[in-house]
Amino acid sequence: MTDELTGVGPRLRALRVQRDLTLAQLSEQTGISVSTLSRLESGGRRPTLELLLPLARSHGVTLDDLVDAPPTGDPRVHLRPVTENGMTMVPLTRRAEGIQAFKVVIDADGYDDSRTLRTHTGYEWLYVMEGRLRLLLGEHDLVLGPGEAAEFDTRVPHWLGPADDDGVEFLSLFGKEGERAHLRAGPRRRRPEGTAPAD
Repeated sequence: MTDELTGVGPRLRALRVQRDLTLAQLSEQTGISVSTLSRLESGGRRPTLELLLPLARSHGVTLDDLVDAPPTGDPRVHLRPVTENGMTMVPLTRRAEGIQAFKVVIDADGYDDSRTLRTHTGYEWLYVMEGRLRLLLGEHDLVLGPGEAAEFDTRVPHWLGPADDDGVEFLSLFGKEGERAHLRAGPRRRRPEGTAPAD
C-alpha cells in the first residue's frame, strides 16, 4: 500500500496540470490550503481519505484512480461527467497522460458565447455526433454537422460552441503534449510491372 500512496503526489499534479489549474484555483475548489496541496503533490504530506475525497471530486476521478488501485478485471470505464458553464465533459479514458478521449455535450442555454479565442498547448481532434458545431480557428469560421471531423493545433487561437440554439454533442481526442489523434495514410505506391512484392 505504501508504494500506491507514494505515487499519489505525481498523479495529483498530473491531473491538476491536465486541467490547467493553479494550486490556488484548486484550493478554492476543494477548500484545501495551497501549502497542503503543494506538500501532497511533492510527497511531503501523507494523503488521507479526508484530503483525497474532495480532490477526486474536483478532478472527476475515482479514489481508485488517485491511488492507482490494482485492476479488478472489470473492463468498464466508469463515466464521471464534469459540467461547467453549460458544457458537460464525460471522460472516456482513465489515464492522466497521453491522448485523452471525451464525449462533450454543449447546451446552448447557459454556455459562454463570448467567442473569445483561446490558445493552449496540445492537439485536438473533434467528431460531431449530434447538432452543429461552430469552430472559430485562426481566420476560419467553420460549421461542422453530424459525421464531420476537424483536427487542429490548439496553439492556434480557437473557440467552439453550438452553431444554433439546439446544442451540440461531439467526441474529442486531445493530446496535451501535441500528440496527433491519428496518422493520415499516404497514397499506395505502385509496383513496377514484372517485379515481386517486397517481403
